[in-house]
Amino acid sequence: MIGYVTLGTTDLARAAKFYDAIAAELGAKRIVEQQTNIVWSRRDGSGEIDITIPFDRKPATVGNGVMIALRAHD
Repeated sequence: MIGYVTLGTTDLARAAKFYDAIAAELGAKRIVEQQTNIVWSRRDGSGEIDITIPFDRKPATVGNGVMIALRAHD
């Protein structure tokens, strides 16, 4: 399992809806919710996902060749 993953977004509200659904399937919930970021984690503290507005306030961009895999039961 990955310790944590931080992903940038320019639309935090839209990303939150998307990751709320994924987190529920992975047995995770929101553990931090701030104006510029949201963090989800499982109860045991493993597998955190952090969605954030970039610190420099420039648009979030996709990394070339980036892949993140989250292990799930099924």
